[in-house]
Amino acid sequence: MRIAWITDPHLNHVSSRDWDQWSDCIASTQPDALLITGDVSEGDDVVLQLRRIADSVAAPVYFVLGNHDFYQSSIARTRQNVIAASRELDALNYLTDLGPIPLAEGIFLVGEDGWGDATIGNFEDSFIQLNDFKLIDDFRETSADLWKAKLNQLGADSAARLQAKLDAVPVDATHILVATHVPPFRESCWYEGKTTDDNWAPFFVCGRIGQTLVEFCQHCPDCKTTVICGHTHHDGIATLLENLTVYTGAAVYGSPGIEAVIEITANQLRIQNHRH
Repeated sequence: MRIAWITDPHLNHVSSRDWDQWSDCIASTQPDALLITGDVSEGDDVVLQLRRIADSVAAPVYFVLGNHDFYQSSIARTRQNVIAASRELDALNYLTDLGPIPLAEGIFLVGEDGWGDATIGNFEDSFIQLNDFKLIDDFRETSADLWKAKLNQLGADSAARLQAKLDAVPVDATHILVATHVPPFRESCWYEGKTTDDNWAPFFVCGRIGQTLVEFCQHCPDCKTTVICGHTHHDGIATLLENLTVYTGAAVYGSPGIEAVIEITANQLRIQNHRH
């Protein structure tokens, strides 16, 4: 099985010509499936863009959402719209709404949106002000002194959903592929070859998902877990435990590409990086 991994395509910034080039690039890869780790577009047209992808690719589309996908809307309303579209179209598979998906013997896919949950770094003294707070209804309509609690809750909710999915994976699984948008560890939050500092970490690391992953991998040492994520637009690889590795993908506004091809056979998963 060959899966084309795409992250942060931000299709609302992509011209028709670049869309066609991207679509041709995907077709040339001849994937059995697409896997998108968030920031497909924005809330006012994310469903349109997902339908467009499903119409242009002769393969299942597995995806999670990123923070930009909720812009111009609310988190709940966007998820409801995406879930409705995914249940209508067989090709669309919103992983946050689904349990473990078998990919090959012993290998399963799970996914969860994630969120920069203010559990890592220094939220109170950070100078960072994301557009999330202005463009997502959940924050725009909430007092700023409640933002940290909201971020904490979003991270906790994501971690709880992921935990339920990991618990549902068969005990004899040998490898789990976890797709999420926000890097789950400081060590996997890359920018220009370096990892994040305390100013950026509250908004670019989902600490609660990281904690859930570490606990699961320590409890299941014979099962490998590979995490793929995006959000930072810069790539890097971090090994947290012997059986836990995180690949963070790169992206360029207006120029979507393929981050990697994931090749899956019985009991083996390989990520071949070749963004183009």
